[in-house]
Amino acid sequence: MAPTVFRQGPFRFFFFSREESRMHIHVTHTDGEAKFWLEPKIELALNQGLSNKQLNEALLLVRENHEEIIHAWRSYF
Repeated sequence: MAPTVFRQGPFRFFFFSREESRMHIHVTHTDGEAKFWLEPKIELALNQGLSNKQLNEALLLVRENHEEIIHAWRSYF
């Protein structure tokens, strides 16, 4: 299961319900996907196909929605 936390433009932000316990968020786009660690700081964990511009956009959205993402993670897990 992969609950969607939010969508913004071409991006979908979600997490997998049966994955590692370290807090993170996945981001998909028609061009690829990325994964960002949320703790101890927000940082890129994985990129598959996103351009630097798309990564920067996704990172900005993760930062802007950090509290919502954390809340969704804790509510789900």
